[in-house]
Amino acid sequence: MLLARPAGTPAREIGPDVDINATNWIDLINPTHDEITKAETLLGVHIPKLEELEEIESSSRHYERDHCLYLSTPLVRRADDVSFSKPVGFILTEKRIITVRYTDYFAFDLVGRKLAEYPAGKVSPSSTELLVELLEEIINRLADILEGLGRTLDTISRRVFNAEQPRDRARVGAMLRETLRRLGYAGDLASTVRDSLLGIDRVRIYLEDYISQSLQKAKDQGTSPLPARDTAGKSPTPADTFKSRLKVAGRDIASLSDFDAQIVSKVQFLLDATLGFISIEQNDGMKVLTVASSIGIMPTLIAGIYGMNFKDMPELTWKYGYPYGLTLMVLSTILPLFWFWRRGWFGTR
Repeated sequence: MLLARPAGTPAREIGPDVDINATNWIDLINPTHDEITKAETLLGVHIPKLEELEEIESSSRHYERDHCLYLSTPLVRRADDVSFSKPVGFILTEKRIITVRYTDYFAFDLVGRKLAEYPAGKVSPSSTELLVELLEEIINRLADILEGLGRTLDTISRRVFNAEQPRDRARVGAMLRETLRRLGYAGDLASTVRDSLLGIDRVRIYLEDYISQSLQKAKDQGTSPLPARDTAGKSPTPADTFKSRLKVAGRDIASLSDFDAQIVSKVQFLLDATLGFISIEQNDGMKVLTVASSIGIMPTLIAGIYGMNFKDMPELTWKYGYPYGLTLMVLSTILPLFWFWRRGWFGTR
């Protein structure tokens, strides 16, 4: 899908009635090869395909080509209890920004709605301003994901260390298995968010350097690469504002990275605790088997002795031999049970 997002107008698919020159944001959503070719023809720039956006080396993610800045990064997408990562591409030109993505992202829709509600009399945002705003909204969305993940881990922690565990062994096992699945999902999501944060931070650093280099070139040539809205020089220029916003974004990414590291540590701690509880449950099961096998040894031995049918066995002809043998078997069962109970293997003393 090829969307045109002009300022002050709702987004719509590119068609004959759309003025490309008046559009400062072109959004390609899950584009086909034919749509990419069409966009390249209309815009006169190279549009990277999915295979190019998935490249992991830095030189393939951040580069300049034909006076355009190409940036890409993996970005996490969370929907219900499923999370995955897809590459996102940004193409920054002098007139517009072009985004290439292969799934929906809330941050893009939010910035798109803001752009659609832009006042008619106000100067349209530049391509750089739109890119900076997109990066800020992406960082906000990643922060929301980490906050939700933190709340999920708090819930899991209370569940794992709850003193009133269900007594039903089957329910305990099901609860522990579900906890392991949720911890695995949380660890995978935290890892994906960390990759997204690293990618966004590299995009931010490269964009900040690009703005600084453009300003230096402009000073050398006596021109301005970015619109200077303040002619009196009393307020910061747009370039200074962008650099300041990017620095704030960098601090946000650093704090989120620290929080993500804390999340990963907590996931590992809860995983170790859950595996410890599983080991305890297994030991309790082995105790039951040990008790069951132990209490059967002595009655079996007694029955085996009096079942040998030797001639000189007084108890075989004794009037009370049978009750005597049964009494020995009962006592040999009760005494081990009493001993295990005193040791605290089952029940309470």
